[in-house]
Amino acid sequence: MTALPTTDRTPRYYLSALGIGLLAGLMSGMFGVGGGTVIVPLLLTLLVFDQRRAAGTSLAAIVPTAAVGVISYAAVGAVAWIPALILAVAAVIGAQVGTWLLARLPQNAIRWGFIAFLVVVIVMLFIVVPSRDAEVPLTWGTGIGFAALGVFTGIMAGLLGVGGGVIVVPALMFLFGTSDLVAKGTSLLMMIPTAISGTIGNLRRHNVDLVAAAVIGVAACTTTALGAWLATLVDPFTANVLFAVYLTFIAVQLGIKAIRAHRAR
Repeated sequence: MTALPTTDRTPRYYLSALGIGLLAGLMSGMFGVGGGTVIVPLLLTLLVFDQRRAAGTSLAAIVPTAAVGVISYAAVGAVAWIPALILAVAAVIGAQVGTWLLARLPQNAIRWGFIAFLVVVIVMLFIVVPSRDAEVPLTWGTGIGFAALGVFTGIMAGLLGVGGGVIVVPALMFLFGTSDLVAKGTSLLMMIPTAISGTIGNLRRHNVDLVAAAVIGVAACTTTALGAWLATLVDPFTANVLFAVYLTFIAVQLGIKAIRAHRAR
C-alpha cells in the first residue's frame, strides 16, 4: 500500500489516525509515557508527515491522552502531585537548554549516549523490582532531586524529542524508590503542562495537523484508561519486563536513526 499525503482527508487518513491513537493510548496508559514514540514514526510512515509536523501533531495529541491517564492513575491513588509539579517546571527549563544545545552538540553522539542510558535502564528493570506499597518521599533533598531529574528530562526532550516518560518512570523507581504505578501516574501528570506549552509554540509555527491530532487524541483517550487498568493487573516484575520491551523498541529506533545519519554524512 502506498503512503498517503497529509492533505488527502480520505477514509484511510482517518482510519490510520484512529489506529495510531488507539495504540498510542494503550502504550501511554500501560507505561506512563506520552505515546510520542508510537505516534511520530507511524505518522511519518502512514501519513507521510515531515518530522516537524509529526512531532507537533504528536505533542498536541498527548495533552488529552495524558490527562485521561492521570485521572485513571489518580483514581487508585497513584499520582504524586507535588513531585510532578516540580518535574514539570524543571522540564520546561531543561527543554530550553536542550534546544540551545541542539545546534552545538553532535546529534549522533547524543543518540548513542542515550541508547547506552536505555540499555542500563533495561538491565536495571530486571534487577530492581519496585514495591507496590512504596511512597514518594518528599523532603528538601528529594525536591532538589526531582528538579534535577526534570531539567535532565527536558534537556533530552529538547535534544532528541524523546518524551519524558522513558526517563522519568525508571528514574522515579530506581532513584526515589517509588512504586511502578506512582511513577507512571506522576510521569503522565508532568507531561501535560510541557505538552501544552510545546503545542502553543507549534501552532504558531504551523507544525500541527489539528485534524489528525484531534482524531489521534480522542482515540487514545478511549484506550489510555484500559492501559492504566492493565498496568494495575500485572505484578511489578511483569510490568518491568513489558517496559523493558518498550524501551528496547525505542533504543532500536534511535539506533536506526543514528546509523542512517552516519551513512548520510
